[in-house]
Amino acid sequence: MPVKHDLYADLSIAKEEVIKMRGKDPKLNSLIDSYESLDADIVEAESGSAGDVSDDQLKRLKEERLLVKDKIVKHVSYSQ
Repeated sequence: MPVKHDLYADLSIAKEEVIKMRGKDPKLNSLIDSYESLDADIVEAESGSAGDVSDDQLKRLKEERLLVKDKIVKHVSYSQ
């Protein structure tokens, strides 16, 4: 069963703190929106409800999500 990826656990920051940071930082907000969109696409693809998604397409989505997560981590670490 596909599971939504927990960005907040990966960041080791409470969800409430990230929400506050997003409100003050449009760049962070945009990055997290992109991450959440990619994550939703991955969950949908893994569940089969996205139609016929190839393994290569799923791999590409996961790689994109990882790149966005890395940008978020870097952005948050510079902001603190």
